[in-house]
Amino acid sequence: MTDFDPANFANLSPKEFAQLVKSTPDGKIAEVMSGDLRGKILSAVFDRMPSLFRADRAGSTNAVIHWNIAGRADGGTDTYEIVIEDGTCAVTNTPARDPKLSLTMGPVDFLKIVSGSANPVMMFMTGKLKAKGDLGLAANIANLFDLPKA
Repeated sequence: MTDFDPANFANLSPKEFAQLVKSTPDGKIAEVMSGDLRGKILSAVFDRMPSLFRADRAGSTNAVIHWNIAGRADGGTDTYEIVIEDGTCAVTNTPARDPKLSLTMGPVDFLKIVSGSANPVMMFMTGKLKAKGDLGLAANIANLFDLPKA
């Protein structure tokens, strides 16, 4: 299945979404993510983040994380802000706070990370993922969310 239509994302479980990303060729993902559906896809992914948040693993973690997804058709970057505070997780696409951690990557790499089909440490080591700020927090992000494994 390579129907990368955000209208269908709401009906997909995180595991099904992970399988969709894994089975879709990078070129197809890049094509879709540079078109009109990009915003809807990013919103669909980030809108799920609070429901995937593991408050039981967050402990006393209070952090603002900016996710910068490069590669827009106009050459720009979309930035989403995740605020983890007092055992809760909130997401916005209008960042308002200074981040403790800022992550920057391309759209294909982003979808691979959030679907569990890429190793973020290897992506960081090879320069596909850039992290600025609290690298300890960066290493712990996967533990804070119940991300699927593709």
